[in-house]
Amino acid sequence: MEVPRTVLLVLVLLALSSPSSHAHGRTHHRRRHKHRSIALPPEGDPLSPPPSPAGPPAARPPKAAPPSHHRRPPAGSPSSGNLFDVRSFGAAGDGETNDARAFELAWTAACDVDGGTLLVPREYSFTITSLIFAGPCRGGITFQVEGTLMPPDGPDEWPASNSRRQWLVFYRANGLTMRGGGMIDGRGEKWWNLPCKPHRGANGSTLPGPCDSPVALRFFESSNLTVEALEVRNSPQFHFRFDSCRHVIVDSVTITSPALSPNTDGIHVENSNSVGIYNSVISNGDDCVSIGAGSFNVEVYNVTCVSGHGISIGSLGKLNSKACVNNITVNKTTMRHSDNGVRIKTWQGGLGSVSGIVFENIHMDAVRNPIIIDQYYCLGRSCPNQTAAVHVSHISYNGIKGTYDTRSPPMHFGCSDAVPCTNITLTDVELLPAAGDVIVDPFCWSAYGGAQTLTIPPVSCLMEGLPRSILESDVEKCS
Repeated sequence: MEVPRTVLLVLVLLALSSPSSHAHGRTHHRRRHKHRSIALPPEGDPLSPPPSPAGPPAARPPKAAPPSHHRRPPAGSPSSGNLFDVRSFGAAGDGETNDARAFELAWTAACDVDGGTLLVPREYSFTITSLIFAGPCRGGITFQVEGTLMPPDGPDEWPASNSRRQWLVFYRANGLTMRGGGMIDGRGEKWWNLPCKPHRGANGSTLPGPCDSPVALRFFESSNLTVEALEVRNSPQFHFRFDSCRHVIVDSVTITSPALSPNTDGIHVENSNSVGIYNSVISNGDDCVSIGAGSFNVEVYNVTCVSGHGISIGSLGKLNSKACVNNITVNKTTMRHSDNGVRIKTWQGGLGSVSGIVFENIHMDAVRNPIIIDQYYCLGRSCPNQTAAVHVSHISYNGIKGTYDTRSPPMHFGCSDAVPCTNITLTDVELLPAAGDVIVDPFCWSAYGGAQTLTIPPVSCLMEGLPRSILESDVEKCS
């Protein structure tokens, strides 16, 4: 029996308010002492359910074909029977009128036919308040963005009845294609300047006041998704977020926000699998791509990251939670003037594992931390030392070349005493200072592995073999 759409909307309101593990803000490297309104949690708290342990597949899937082979062919001109222009449902497109109701009606109509297309026409600007586009639809559905979509302009204009934690949500939207060459403008500046944001107080401190800021585009419990040829800019918080999704292609998107815009991750993936992110340019103020707990079989290929915090796995294990991430490949990417290049970050006290991670063919351009594993990730000044840790193992760095900012070591492996990092391998790594002649030595702590070829700078601080603490302990892994 088909579940009525109103019942589904009630269910999603409940589901979207459950916890997740991604945390934001500036990284602090702890030095060791010796050796439809949707209620999301406050910023920095969980956003989606904790993952079930996700076992690695029997083998890594084959490398992606050139991204163009992954993309769906253009749909062509839909017939009048399945094309639903939002103006036909009352949208004004003047940039001021709230056109949310027209979008709801157009989505429902397109969702109820086989192969429907919701059209956002070019040369129009549509302001819409927070919406849930709920499926499943009768057949595949296309959200064709040729014009401009905008939310209300800042917190003061946000309707009191709407969630301040997200804007456009696609729930159970299986078979959705979102494309069109148009613009999604998050109008985030007034959200970034809330008193609670890190840059508002002295020395990166925060001030009292409300802090909720909306994610621009959230896809929840959806499969067979394609997002392509879109420009998204100035999101109040994350630009894209995929929660509990599978078989996702993101191709040829452009994401832009200022370098100091807080918490503006480009693309975040959580509790999702079989995700490909291709041929895109992301310039923002936080992680370019972030991969959270419960994610596996994720490939990032031919992506350019500018400013921001680079490509991150994590943060993982916050509040002693279990996190499982495996089978992640980052290939043929470029990092320009970012705080980090490729990073793995975990909290002390977490459980689970990160394994089967491949970073290869990556160019660094004046990056502060080109290669970093940080098992002491902490957003405050008083994170206590804890024994438990997410186990980081089988991490491969191959063909990492370019320049680094000498304020930090080009390679930083800061791992747990009790649960060290293991099986780190480096091949064909060449990192030179962006300015000056001084080559800073890599930093290692409780890190095991080795270099397969000569590296620049040389990596002599990795220890060989496996530590006794791993061989004899009951480290809780993902199976």
